[in-house]
Amino acid sequence: MSTGVSPGMVYALVGNPNCGKTTLFNALTGLRQKVGNYPGVTIERKEGDCFSQHGVRLKLIDLPGSYSLNARSPDEAILRDVLLGRRSDTPRPQRIICVMDASNLERNLYLFTQVVELGLPVILVLNMIDVAESGGLRIDVPKLSERFGVPVVPMVASRKQGLVELKLAMSRADLPPPRALLDALPVPVRGALVRSREALAAAGVVSATASPLEPLYLISGNDPTHYGIDAAALAIIQNARAQLEREIPGWEDRMVSARYDAIMAAMDEVLHRPATASATLTDRIDGLLLHRVWGWLALGGMLAFLFYLIFSAVEIPMNAIEDTFRWLSGKIISWMAPGDFRDLLTDGVISGVSGVLIFLPQILLLFFFIGLMEDTGYMARVAFLMDRVMSRVGLNGKSFLPILSSHACAVPGVMSARSIESPRDRLITILVAPLAACSARLPVYLLLIAAMVPTGAVPPLFKAGMMLGLYAAGILAAFGFAWLFSSRLLPGKPSPLILELPGYKMPAFSSILRQMWSRAWMFIRRAGTVIMGLSILLWAASTYPKLPTSAGQEPDKSAALAHSMAGRLGHFIEPVLRPMGADWKIGVGLVSSFAAREVFVSSMSVIYSVEEQDGDDDDTLRGRLRDRLREEKRPDGSPVYTPALCVSLMIFFVFAMQCLSTIAVVRRETNSWKWALFQLAFMTGTGYLLAVAAWQAAHFLGL
Repeated sequence: MSTGVSPGMVYALVGNPNCGKTTLFNALTGLRQKVGNYPGVTIERKEGDCFSQHGVRLKLIDLPGSYSLNARSPDEAILRDVLLGRRSDTPRPQRIICVMDASNLERNLYLFTQVVELGLPVILVLNMIDVAESGGLRIDVPKLSERFGVPVVPMVASRKQGLVELKLAMSRADLPPPRALLDALPVPVRGALVRSREALAAAGVVSATASPLEPLYLISGNDPTHYGIDAAALAIIQNARAQLEREIPGWEDRMVSARYDAIMAAMDEVLHRPATASATLTDRIDGLLLHRVWGWLALGGMLAFLFYLIFSAVEIPMNAIEDTFRWLSGKIISWMAPGDFRDLLTDGVISGVSGVLIFLPQILLLFFFIGLMEDTGYMARVAFLMDRVMSRVGLNGKSFLPILSSHACAVPGVMSARSIESPRDRLITILVAPLAACSARLPVYLLLIAAMVPTGAVPPLFKAGMMLGLYAAGILAAFGFAWLFSSRLLPGKPSPLILELPGYKMPAFSSILRQMWSRAWMFIRRAGTVIMGLSILLWAASTYPKLPTSAGQEPDKSAALAHSMAGRLGHFIEPVLRPMGADWKIGVGLVSSFAAREVFVSSMSVIYSVEEQDGDDDDTLRGRLRDRLREEKRPDGSPVYTPALCVSLMIFFVFAMQCLSTIAVVRRETNSWKWALFQLAFMTGTGYLLAVAAWQAAHFLGL
């Protein structure tokens, strides 16, 4: 007789957004995680190994957060299809761990009651039980367990409180099937669904013995993926939905009301509220942060503080990174004889990679703040504040979240648009989200600001203001194009905002730090692979073919660069770039940066290291590259990197689409090259025209 679970048993982790599901997943799996995407969609797929209390290795799948199995977005469609065993790329879970926010029990129970009706063994986790108790709520855990026939584990996942009890429940071999709220399915609807099941079974979409719940979740909602369903079966599903609408008008609304009525009845003896309601801490904080005046001031002050820290708080680690690479370059020069291979290492690999990695502390700081906003619950308040603004451009506040997330990276920002129910709103959001100033733009902005404003000439607050202006320009551009697209390209009314405002909670710093490390490692891996590879290619293109010289004669470095493949390419496109103030060397950097924006920095490092002069490693400056930019001259002796040129280049980088990864994700997310190429054209074309206008205006004014 078995005394525990079998090795390799598959558990699914489900729950509403903001319920602490990811924190629990991290606590159970630690570093034993694999992260990828579900095939066919850019939705993150997280799997990991965990161990029962008896040391048995188990599989854990972290499914997308959702409020319902009635799929209206790709996230919810993935959740539904995995739980129903409809995805060939993911095994159907044998057991389910349903995580709920204990302070919002009735709302979280909606998804839970749908999950238990699937018939799989379920463990219910009441997370954030401390928040519920501090608000005066008392949950009768034994009665809740008895009502649904499932183990109930109170937890505080951020502190790993209750983790042992959860592992004990996961170790049980005798988890019974849960008891469902069958009363939540009205009799007329149940009869109609039985008839729909027969039609779908005849088409091979479901099995003849399938529960009526399977066709229910296929027919209801507005599934944007239709995974594994061909055109003929999709027509049957749409006909079944239309028939239900004819037979029982408003049947979905009736089901929702019936389910909530059943939940409220079940909670009468389980949930006990305080006799007198008082303002909670969340209510008091929202009184400030959602205020029509103080809320905006708080948001603006927080962002200004972030950009101030980016310039003032990370000097020590940035200098340490710079000194380390300078020491490494010096060692290689002292160990190796002069030659092309030594130049490749120092001027290609080290110069290119260090030019990007030096900005890692600032990027980590940005990731930390975004993670902090998400984990505390403030990110949802930002969407609420922005709803009125977004409605003026034809979207709702939920579209602001992908734009805000794109400040870290446009790839997850575009992916997060999948939570937007309206296909029109989702497409517009995808098109404008990359205009937000992502972390890849940050090294470019910092480099150009440093070249434009000498170190020590102005206080860090001035540079922070410049950076804030660039970020504001990206957001305003996103709003402007969203208005244009919603009024001209894809006209229509914005969908109403339906958004949960979770209670404020202390952030799980371990989870935030783990996400920071994951993103930092992706950045480092990119610097060590893509950027290093491009730096080597650019060094080779900047070195060969070599300029013929007499024996013993040192070639002129500027002439040698102009003679190289990179120089010839730069000269070829220079007539197009001259109206925006750029020369052929900058043109080489702009072309290479279309692979990824941050490559521009490493490209400039490689290009200008070829022309490196004695004494250009002055320790009073933060880096050789910024020193070289300030010293670079035009043929007439005037400086190249004037404030006018730096502003022109920064404007170009604000708008231009220079990220192959984002283009690929947009293509996958929209399932069309048309929208990806349209995005590339309108963003880059706008960037070029505005950069030309800025340079010409500055030139006319004599700046």
